Amino acid sequence: MSKRIEVSTIIHKPIEVVWDEVKVMKNHVNWMQDAANIDFLSENEAGIDTKMRVLTKVGPFTLNDIITVTTWEEMNSIGVIHEGIVTGKGAFYLSKNNDNSTKFEWIEELKAPYYLGGPIAEFFGGIVLKLIWKKNLMNLKNILET
Repeated sequence: MSKRIEVSTIIHKPIEVVWDEVKVMKNHVNWMQDAANIDFLSENEAGIDTKMRVLTKVGPFTLNDIITVTTWEEMNSIGVIHEGIVTGKGAFYLSKNNDNSTKFEWIEELKAPYYLGGPIAEFFGGIVLKLIWKKNLMNLKNILET
């Protein structure tokens, strides 16, 4: 079993502006409050096969999330797999809302190991992560819209 988490927002900037920010993986720490640090494990820092270790902090919990980019569609989406303690897959999707705004969707399916509570951790963790990721999208909006 895994937990599916979905958040989205409308950013009042053209899709090109949103993509120019989102495609810079090292900048994700600027708007993701749960991503404390990103260390690249691959030579490339963008595109398919980019691999990174993300120090993730949620409340008192800290873990290293190993993330590999599996899909990269310019101005459309970035897909990843997670290979740390918590495993799964996820993606950002951008779509043109109108000439001056962009819909940003973030969908993840995450699985917690049984020794950390398995489905129970996924249920409660899903609630917490959804709140954090909504805040992350507000942070991204604030960076881009000011």
